[in-house]
Amino acid sequence: MTAVLDLNQIACAIAGVEHDIETPHGVLHVTMRGTPKGNRPVILTYHDIGLNHKSCFNTLFNFEDMQEITQHFAVVHVDAPGQQEGAPPFPTGYQYPTMDDLAEMLPSVLTHLKVNSVIGIGVGAGAYILSRLALNQPALVEGLVLINVDPCAKGWMDWAASKLSGWTSNLVDIVMGHHFSTDELTENQEIIQTYRLHIAQDINQDNLALFCTSYNSRRDLEIERPVPGLNEETVNTLKCPALLVVGDTSPAVEAVVECNSRLNPTKTTLLKMADCGGLPQVVQPGKLAEAFKYFVQGMGYMPTASMTRLVRSRTHSSSSMGSGEGNRSRTHTNTQLEGATAAAVAHDNQARPQTMEVSC
Repeated sequence: MTAVLDLNQIACAIAGVEHDIETPHGVLHVTMRGTPKGNRPVILTYHDIGLNHKSCFNTLFNFEDMQEITQHFAVVHVDAPGQQEGAPPFPTGYQYPTMDDLAEMLPSVLTHLKVNSVIGIGVGAGAYILSRLALNQPALVEGLVLINVDPCAKGWMDWAASKLSGWTSNLVDIVMGHHFSTDELTENQEIIQTYRLHIAQDINQDNLALFCTSYNSRRDLEIERPVPGLNEETVNTLKCPALLVVGDTSPAVEAVVECNSRLNPTKTTLLKMADCGGLPQVVQPGKLAEAFKYFVQGMGYMPTASMTRLVRSRTHSSSSMGSGEGNRSRTHTNTQLEGATAAAVAHDNQARPQTMEVSC
């Protein structure tokens, strides 16, 4: 009997336990892998438009180095309303939650699952939602990994469609233009075809249109970089450590750089992944898992002995107070770190007012 129970527990840990949780803005479908370990935060993921937690994160979380990390953490995968596999269509007239509403749904999920705090991993729309959660409920969020985050309230749909010269501007094409650059759409045919078929066939198209409209109607995050000694406690910005990730050929590069410019440089790392486009968690899961290891190690949650080597070049940009008008100047130096320990990186983060721009 014990062996059977153990096998059942193992199966649940691998596949995850699915929950449909009531929140103030409707039911949210989540999948939990593992159980919370003591006072450790749980890893909370949120996917982008046109995806669900499986298509967005399975490649990353099935990667060997990421599985090494999840030995130390439970994981909660969130599917936006109506985006999970096999989701039924919403009834006619259904009012889809706003992006603010989607963020406000998450504390109910954490309460239901008895989770005290999280380290969030979000992509695109999911990165925006997790950022909004951190701004609304900073005590719940210990750290954020934000992939392709856009803090601005701007409609990307027309912009994306304008890039697709010769393409039919239907919903699937527009979503593909959100994820991939023009070059990727024409050159990387294997992954493009895989995701095109997934978006067209595996996601309910009416539900997807509602999620897209919600994202396209988002408001600006209204975050701004704190000025040391002046407004660090009162400025609207992320209080937790943040790792911003974008592929160097992704259509989201400018948006991510903009977000980086608004955040506290002592708590923020910008990771530009070389030879990587719109979906770093899919195209470069090994590099992203390695960076995430250093991120959680810097937070004190991973044993140093488990860390592997990471060769990184960093561009330091430090902010300094200017004149009485608060002008700021930025200086840049390049440093090559070869086989740096996570402890050294964590100490470096705490000791210097800087943003690290990393290329892998």
